[in-house]
Amino acid sequence: MSTDYGSTYERMNDKVGSKTVLSYLYVCPTNKRKIMVLTDPEFESSLLISSDEGASFQKYRLTFYVVSLLFHHTEEDWALAYSHDQKLYSSMDFGRKWQLVHEHVTPNRFYWSVSGRDKEPDLVHMEAHTPDGNVQYITCRAQMCTEANRNHPFPGYIDISSLVVQDDYIFIQVPTSVRATYYVSYKRESFIQIKLPKYSLPKDLHIVSTDGKQVFAAVQEWNQNDTYNLYLSDTRGIYFTLAMENVKTTRGIGGNQMLDLYEVAGIKGMLIANKRQDNQVKTYITYNKGRDWRLLQAPSTDLDGNDIHCILPFCSLHLQLQTSENPYLSGTISTKNSAPGIIVATGNIGSELSYNNVGMFVTSDAGNSWRQIFEEEHNVWFLDKGGALVAVKQPSVPTKNLWVTFDEGRQWTQHSFSSVPLFVDGVLVEAGAENQIMTFFGHFSHRSEWQLIKIDYKSLFSRRCLEEDYQTWHLHNQGEPCVMGQKQIYMKRRPGNHCMLGKDYSRILSAESCICRAHDFECDYGYERRGEGNCRPSFWFNPSTVSRSCSQGQNYFNSTGYRKVVLNNCTKGVKEMYTARKQQCPNRAPRGLSVTTKDGKLTTKLGNNITFLVNLEEGDSLRTNIQLDFGDGTAVSYSNLSWTEEGIKHIYKSAGIFRVTALAENTLGYDSTLHVTCPVEHVQLLAPFVVIRNKEVNITAMVLPTHPRTVTYFWWLGNSSEPMITLDGSISYTFTNEGMHTVTVQVSAGSVILQDTKSIAVKEFFKSLLLSFSPNLDEFNPDIPEWRQDVGRVIRKAVLQVCDFPEDQLLVAVFPGVPTAAELFLLPHKNQSEGKKRREEELEQASDVIVNALNQNLVEFELKPGARVIVYNTQLTLAPLVDSSPRHNSSAMLMLLSVVFLGLAVFLIYKFKRKIPWINIYAEVNQEKEQEMIGSVGQTDSTPKITLSEFPTSKELMEKEMDARVKRGVGNACESTREIPNCTSV
Repeated sequence: MSTDYGSTYERMNDKVGSKTVLSYLYVCPTNKRKIMVLTDPEFESSLLISSDEGASFQKYRLTFYVVSLLFHHTEEDWALAYSHDQKLYSSMDFGRKWQLVHEHVTPNRFYWSVSGRDKEPDLVHMEAHTPDGNVQYITCRAQMCTEANRNHPFPGYIDISSLVVQDDYIFIQVPTSVRATYYVSYKRESFIQIKLPKYSLPKDLHIVSTDGKQVFAAVQEWNQNDTYNLYLSDTRGIYFTLAMENVKTTRGIGGNQMLDLYEVAGIKGMLIANKRQDNQVKTYITYNKGRDWRLLQAPSTDLDGNDIHCILPFCSLHLQLQTSENPYLSGTISTKNSAPGIIVATGNIGSELSYNNVGMFVTSDAGNSWRQIFEEEHNVWFLDKGGALVAVKQPSVPTKNLWVTFDEGRQWTQHSFSSVPLFVDGVLVEAGAENQIMTFFGHFSHRSEWQLIKIDYKSLFSRRCLEEDYQTWHLHNQGEPCVMGQKQIYMKRRPGNHCMLGKDYSRILSAESCICRAHDFECDYGYERRGEGNCRPSFWFNPSTVSRSCSQGQNYFNSTGYRKVVLNNCTKGVKEMYTARKQQCPNRAPRGLSVTTKDGKLTTKLGNNITFLVNLEEGDSLRTNIQLDFGDGTAVSYSNLSWTEEGIKHIYKSAGIFRVTALAENTLGYDSTLHVTCPVEHVQLLAPFVVIRNKEVNITAMVLPTHPRTVTYFWWLGNSSEPMITLDGSISYTFTNEGMHTVTVQVSAGSVILQDTKSIAVKEFFKSLLLSFSPNLDEFNPDIPEWRQDVGRVIRKAVLQVCDFPEDQLLVAVFPGVPTAAELFLLPHKNQSEGKKRREEELEQASDVIVNALNQNLVEFELKPGARVIVYNTQLTLAPLVDSSPRHNSSAMLMLLSVVFLGLAVFLIYKFKRKIPWINIYAEVNQEKEQEMIGSVGQTDSTPKITLSEFPTSKELMEKEMDARVKRGVGNACESTREIPNCTSV
């Protein structure tokens, strides 16, 4: 130990015991005179404690092996210890006595209370395992954690290693086999589900920061591998909006993913990120928390003064944004709170980020202009509160010199610190110290001992700075003085003055609020910024939806599509126009009624209490009557939905299968649900979207993955109160009445029951067209039912814009699988007085208009900013009218059609030689193949269509490609070829 900044050292072996083997040393963060030293558990389990900065030690035996320690952030004697057997202990006397807090605690998932947020300073947050293997979030006081004193802030189970406690926020993830679901508690309020954009479908989520009165989260979405999307929340951490797509990641030494995102110290709202775009990685900077990003302007000259011809956006400056895993090295980028506007980083100039031919660059005006300072990589440290910079070559290169600048990197002076070149492994500069001491440590060669070199740089400064040594600096973004809604003026030392900054040095001179303008507002949740700069609703978002908790007579805030950037200080201007408006809650008819069980299961033991939860997407919860029929002859009624928030409990007194039905009703209408839904779906119901009245139709339930044991199927058809029970996953059924019919299948496997529901339109006749899309739609297709439904609505809206046709008579069904395909159904109106022939003519006329629009590429939609999708008609001829009249289905017809279309296909290939982008194959299948084509679209007697993309050039490749794609097309229609015997025979 050294007490004179490394001039002399004292050997301490005798103070801790000459034969003691040490494993780790901890210094108390709130009192550096207090030290804990752990012994190596392979020899003994003891703790050495010093309260006099190492002058003396006392040894205390431990009954457990310490894996990690966590000190309290304000109380210097409080500590938590995590043992090798997953037990958590607490000490309130700096490790002299320990008490068990909890067993089976998840590693690194325990936290002390947060000052100003938790009521008890000794509160401990932790993630612990239950005896049955589940995981819970538990809080208790460090020395009073008995079963009676434990609290469970989140009522259910959580995913392992998901608990995060930071500042005002607590985050958890709940276990589900379908998709990740996250919850947040703001200021220790009740947990609320985090709202990411509907189809982000995260594979992984990391909390980046929470210290700016909002949450930065990095989300790896379903279609990403080595990139993450950056999201920003509102103040409560609930509603997240996209800040940047495809942020690059770098794998650290320990194998963990490091996000290429850097928060610039000293200037709020300023971030730098590396984004992957078109197979290139480029560096972007933002001054308003991700609302707007731009490339970095490269220096105009190089180190020798030669001009650099680098023109945006084709060429720019790119920076490496990795922070060092060695705390004694600066990493590839450095900033400091006490030196606002100064950024030093490793980078390169060109069209993309490169790790070859790199240099060192500096900016002193917060990224508006850059200068190159070295041609090789260096570590750079800030001295004297940023008044000076010191640079040393990377550890891989030995050096005996360091470079110092007093003018923010414009001029550097060289100083020698060693007579022999040293591999510098680190530099210790005490934060906030007034002693002007640096300690270099490293080695002369890979076989030499450690070398420590003390450097006192006080002599570099001539005097203390006076008032005339300072100048003002105005923060700006390419000349725009308003940054984060205010004009900020900083006080800086004049470049080149070798004076030392004092303790009372103040960085910000003044901050004046600006008038609010459009760039002070970001898009609200559910909105996206379009090409013209305005925020428009995403394709999946319905801005007219009002929370079901909004009751008539109350008020709610109706979003304008914008929200003010958090911590932006602008005033007046467009603030009122963009801020959410307070409006009275409308009286709405109930819609979106559903019933779930609280535990997510559709089975219960006889005599047990089962809790049902009633949910309503829209409707006045205080003015909506709820009726729940348990299916066993008993029912309950509630005068308003809010009374059912804790659930409705019921005990079944006899065994059986019961159909639970719910009805929500108010003065404007009603909505009903005919089944209990299971939150976790492992079964998919495959059924036609539109069928012919009085004509048999195949309906199939597919369990994924294939269940190895016997499966029982319960089919609820129409309004039947009793299910049809089968051991086969397919049934045939005939609908006798026109209208919308609901089909539900429940699959029982052992003690688990899962279910799925589909709505089928039953008509006397209809007309349909097959649709395909420009390939960019496949990039955004996660292949889940909700996405297909939302995109179907977008397609229908796009078609209606070019066709004057009643909205309720147009149905679009998007098929599972990729490439994305869909079927458009034209349904007759309900007016029977006109006669069938008249209604058929109307469908023919509407079909002609739609086909012409499709052939002219007039039907298109924007799925998200920059992603415009064109809708095509994939049929070579107009689709025939489908009705209930008898049709030929003989083998002769099959042969004739096959010969005609095969001849047509061969002629087209020969004639145009790959110039036709789409070739369609039509095949009519017999009754047996209809049974095999589960998931076949449309009616059972219609023609299945399989779309092939462009053929390879050679005959052999063409045949191979045709065969593979036909199989794949059938596989998409069937959802999985594993389920179809002889699926390739079509």
